[in-house]
Amino acid sequence: MRPTLRQLQYIVAVADTGRFHEAAKRLHVSQPSLSAQIAEVEKQLGVQLIERGRNGALMTPLGIEFVRRARLILRDVEDLKSAMHVGDEDFAGRIRLGVLPSVGPYLLPPAVTDLHRSYPNLRLVIQEHLADDLDRLIKEGALDCAISNPDTHKELASTLLFEEPLWICTAPDDPLAGDGAIHLDALQGRELLSVGQSYRLNSTIQQLAELAEARMSDVFSGTSLDAIRHMSATGAGIAILPAIYALAEARRDADLVLRPIDHPLARRAVSLVWRPTSPLEPSFLKIAEILQQDAAAILQENTA
Repeated sequence: MRPTLRQLQYIVAVADTGRFHEAAKRLHVSQPSLSAQIAEVEKQLGVQLIERGRNGALMTPLGIEFVRRARLILRDVEDLKSAMHVGDEDFAGRIRLGVLPSVGPYLLPPAVTDLHRSYPNLRLVIQEHLADDLDRLIKEGALDCAISNPDTHKELASTLLFEEPLWICTAPDDPLAGDGAIHLDALQGRELLSVGQSYRLNSTIQQLAELAEARMSDVFSGTSLDAIRHMSATGAGIAILPAIYALAEARRDADLVLRPIDHPLARRAVSLVWRPTSPLEPSFLKIAEILQQDAAAILQENTA
């Protein structure tokens, strides 16, 4: 006998969670049933896939290889199911959309509304992840597409959604609290606040700091854009924010002053990315059109 698709899902879930009971909970089955099915696979193959212990479940070397191949099989099955909806005039079905934390909360509210209005039978399942995780999850088939930085996804297909400038955010009594764009040399000697190194945005800000002869803060590294925005309000440094966040969120804060940076490197590209083999590409391009329109509306309305 061969392992079934459901058995593959069981073993992948154990690999993801590290515990049998968590895997069973995720898949809405009883733990004894899940354990029995996995044991059956191991018996069929004549190998041990999972090392069971008090501290959880660890994949054996063969188990790691099994999970890698199982993910590919499950991904292809999802693609097969999705392909059956490509020609559907109503654009129906489920699409698993990943998104960067620095984009999702500010672009998706209007976009989801517009997508539902245009395609009422479309169901979006949205997950927030950092760019490297989005890349991995798309390649594994856990996500269908993602809104992310295209530079992170060299092996994926993509279409540009928007390019946005980076803005500084300062307290009202800061010398840089003025009107209009600022030149990069105005940041010379200043301390810049940025999200942590796990964010792709951080590397761009580091480049700007070097060009401006500014300093990256070694006292505070924010875990979110909200965190560095609030720190800048206290005078702890100059926060560097992407425009879609600055204009949709930070501009509402009367205790902050926002100004765009006038430099070609002070920009960020955001694209919709997907596996180049995905049969859902026509659907992704439809989604991209609405995302492009809503992003343009946010950026143009707030800068007008």
